[in-house]
Amino acid sequence: MTEAAPLVVLQGVRARFPGQPRPVLDIAELAVQRGERVALIGPSGAGKTTLLRLLAGRLNAWSGQAQVLGRALVPGRRPGRDWRRQIGFIFQDFALVERASVYDNVRNGRLGHAHPLLSLVGRFSQADEAATGRAIAEMELSEQAWQRADTLSGGQQQRVAVARCLAQDPTLVLADEPVSNLDPTLASTALDLLVRGTAQHGATLVMTLHQPDHARRYADRVIGLRAGRIVFDGPPRALTDAAQDSIYARVAALAA
Repeated sequence: MTEAAPLVVLQGVRARFPGQPRPVLDIAELAVQRGERVALIGPSGAGKTTLLRLLAGRLNAWSGQAQVLGRALVPGRRPGRDWRRQIGFIFQDFALVERASVYDNVRNGRLGHAHPLLSLVGRFSQADEAATGRAIAEMELSEQAWQRADTLSGGQQQRVAVARCLAQDPTLVLADEPVSNLDPTLASTALDLLVRGTAQHGATLVMTLHQPDHARRYADRVIGLRAGRIVFDGPPRALTDAAQDSIYARVAALAA
């Protein structure tokens, strides 16, 4: 049987922001297999969010080769709608329509599937409505379905953001510091639901995490970035104190 091709393949990828002397990304090689649950960790400015933006087709200034979901990405060229709807993105600040209901926020995840003109007047297909209801139930938000998003707690709002992503029925889920604004108990609950939800949908998950302990608990592969480079790539059990120290060492040490 032929082994399935990786979902993500990067080779010689470099990205530099104007005015910065060093690349924000400098990745020689990276592959992510279908179904993996990957945590990206590293200090602030290590390139974690930039890497997610690249995988989502939202990064313009970069060079190298990047293939995601079987498509070669081109710097400065936005991928098409059919490709974009396969990528779910969970933002650190939730990015909800605060005055809209939970249901309407989650149904926004179906915009990539809905008819562009009909969705503008709030008309969605039965399949879109069914997917919305399932995602709300999966995130245990049925009782809050018709509440306005701005009346919810931070933990509930994050679950709405996850539900919106799952309603999209994505192949690849990218989560940027999805629990950095939550206290430890709420963070654990949110990550439990995120991991369970993506697994139920058969999606690959790549998430940036602030806490290495969360990476150990919720990922099956941990990638450590420092100054845009991969300095650790292995299973959670290999993320020893020494390995963690090497990831979070001062960036200046890289140039020494």
